[in-house]
This record gives sequence, C-alpha cells and structure tokens, in this order.
Amino acid sequence: MKSNVQFEALDFKYLLLEYYKKLRISENELAVIFMIDHLLDQKNTLITPDLLSLKMNLKMSEIDSILVKLIEKNFLQYDMGKRIKVSLKPLKEKLYDEFQVSLAKEKENTLNEEKANYLQNIYQVFEKELNRTLSPLEFSLIGEWVDHGYTDETIINALKEAMSKGKKTLKSVDKILLQWEARDDLEKNGYTSISPEWDKNLEETLKIVNTKWLDD
Repeated sequence: MKSNVQFEALDFKYLLLEYYKKLRISENELAVIFMIDHLLDQKNTLITPDLLSLKMNLKMSEIDSILVKLIEKNFLQYDMGKRIKVSLKPLKEKLYDEFQVSLAKEKENTLNEEKANYLQNIYQVFEKELNRTLSPLEFSLIGEWVDHGYTDETIINALKEAMSKGKKTLKSVDKILLQWEARDDLEKNGYTSISPEWDKNLEETLKIVNTKWLDD
C-alpha cells in the first residue's frame, strides 16, 4: 500500500493524463474521474450520479454506467464506514505503479545508452592501437570486461601494457586484466578467487577453436 506522502509528491492530474490511455480509460470515464476529484477537493465525500449529473453534460444513466465500470476496473472504491465515502485511491496507486515502471524503463534506456557510448570509446581506442577492425567476438569480450567491473582506464592500460610487450591480441589483454585483479585481491584480502588454471584452460580453448577441422 502506498503512503499519502508518495501520492502528494506527484501530480495526480498529470499522471492521469499521461497514463489514462494505457490503463484503457475512455474519455468519458476520464471526465467523470476529473469531476470526482474536483468534488473531493471541495470536501464532498459521498458522490452520486445525481451530483455528478448536475456538474456534467453526460446523462445520469451514462454516469451511473461509468461509475460501475470504474469500480469493476478497481479505479474507484466506496469506503463503507459510519459514512459512505468515495475514494480514487485505487486509481492513484495504479498510476503510481505506472509511473514507477516508466521511470525504471527510462533509467534502463539511459544506462544502456551510456554503456553503448562507454563501449564505443573503448572500441575506438582498441581499433586505433591495433590498427584493425575488431571482430564480433572481440566486441563481446570487451563488453564482458565492462560487465565484470573493469573501468575503461584499466582496460585501456592493460591494452597498452600488452602492446608494450609486443602482444597484439585481446587474449593478452585478458591475461593482464586477470593478473592485475589477482594482484589487487592478494594485496587487499590476502587471497584471490582467480584460479591459477585459468590461463591453461584459456590456452586449451583457443587451441581447440583454432583447429582446422577437415572432412574425412
């Protein structure tokens, strides 16, 4: 259940106009909701089709039908206490949820765009230093380095370290990155989770991948 503070921090009318189509609210239903909200602001707690019809051009039968639909869609509720009160809280909660989903998607898109730009900068440095276009597998490997948590500075420094040793392959860069990570782990924690077998396994994998398979 959302708090009143969360609702008050957001503009209900703005969210309603922004998401009513997504919630499949018709324009007539929208008009009734706005009128209910207006009457609630005027301290009217019991809002009936009769009261709404005095304020709107819709027929009472149309308003009555719309109220039923709003209740069925769980946008409107009647709180049955000592006095019957009308509440738009269920609708506000749904609008709040839609806002949160939209915010999360926007953040994800921004992060994806930032990551794409981030990777593009690294790709350009590698292609310039290696004087060639990277392969799809090499693009993927660089992406894995970034996902692992290596910074662009660390990755580029590892490339320069490999180049200074006459090594011009991403395998060499990968080896240096792992060596640095193991060194940092040892300095910080006194141990490392990086297996000493990783280099041997990588060599075996590359040997298999590079084998020229011929038909018998």
